[in-house]
Amino acid sequence: MADYTVTRSELINALPDQIYPLIVDLHEWQKWSPWEGLDPDLNRTYSGPQAGPGAGYAWSGNRKAGKGTMTIADVTEPTRVAVDVAFEKPMKSSSTSVFTLAPRGAKTEVTWTMTGPHSLFSRIAAPLGLFDKLIGKDFEKGLAALKSTAESP
Repeated sequence: MADYTVTRSELINALPDQIYPLIVDLHEWQKWSPWEGLDPDLNRTYSGPQAGPGAGYAWSGNRKAGKGTMTIADVTEPTRVAVDVAFEKPMKSSSTSVFTLAPRGAKTEVTWTMTGPHSLFSRIAAPLGLFDKLIGKDFEKGLAALKSTAESP
């Protein structure tokens, strides 16, 4: 078990080209990210292009928010966005999150999958199902907020 994988999906009443901009532009994550609000004084910096490959986001905050970076690594417009994530605090880790947008008639199934090498914590928590529950709960919250944002007029 060298790597972990956490996956969650949500059916959104919007087409992929309406949802894709909310994911590929890291500035838009403030509208739906499950981690928004963990630190009202969060320090955010953006780098690179506005959106797409090379767009970067760094944050630094309290113990709950931690510190790290995200970089858009690869995209297939409007159906896939891959994001490299590196945490420095509360513990060092790296992962890749992939958002897949699959048309389902007038709706879109958005799947958020994160993979990465196990840390000491995840090696212990993963076999017990705790890691999937903890991260999965955040993904469910984020996908619900993405749904709400995308479906709003």
